[in-house]
Amino acid sequence: MSSTLPRHLLELRYHRSAREYLESLPPEHFMEATPQATQREISVQSFAVLKVYRPEVHYFNELLVQYPFGRMAETKQVVPDNMIVLHDGPISADGSYDVEIQPARPFLVLEYVSKSSERKDYEDSFRKYERELKVPYYLIFYPETQDLTLFRRGARKYVSVKPNGGDRLAIPELDLGVAIHDGWARFWYRGEMLQLSPDLQRNLDKVAEKLRITEGKLLQSQEETRLAEEKIRQANEREARLLAQLKALGVEPRP
Repeated sequence: MSSTLPRHLLELRYHRSAREYLESLPPEHFMEATPQATQREISVQSFAVLKVYRPEVHYFNELLVQYPFGRMAETKQVVPDNMIVLHDGPISADGSYDVEIQPARPFLVLEYVSKSSERKDYEDSFRKYERELKVPYYLIFYPETQDLTLFRRGARKYVSVKPNGGDRLAIPELDLGVAIHDGWARFWYRGEMLQLSPDLQRNLDKVAEKLRITEGKLLQSQEETRLAEEKIRQANEREARLLAQLKALGVEPRP
């Protein structure tokens, strides 16, 4: 249900509610883990390139979304890590994206979850996106566990999207695909990966190289452990055969 207030009064009301929301946030809400910050930067740069091909794409970074819900048109709020809105004209969102007075609703919301910095109630956010805002697409990524899921809203609820032939999760309306590449959620437009700035790409390459070195050391350690266990097993077998031979000769081994 929408309000019947004039636009200028709606803007004033939303401005006040945004300020109250900001003041109510606990300190941990601002304690973002490095993987979350890195993924947000990747997404923002990717969407900047996407906008060159698709001018109707408007992307936002940690912007408060406010919207009326329920019979009393209560103001509800949620803050996605990133968001895409589709609209052919300009969009002005100063401090918050107030759905009631904006020309388009959110089309895609993205959340990045780190166990070391769980700043939000993600179950509550999921419900808001699915049941209240009815956002067509919702992407959630856990960098630490490399778990990436894309939800598409059907008639009443979200359904997870299955990978296509290229092992990517597709958003057909934007000719966009998303998949994990070198540990991060990356985006493809019409089959081509959206490129990042040289500085960010170099940083990601360094992180990927460190991960490969760490994985190599882990595999080497595992192989060394396996070889050591194999040597112990062989030594135990030799000892058992020797004891059996001694018993067969009637010789009792000393304790």
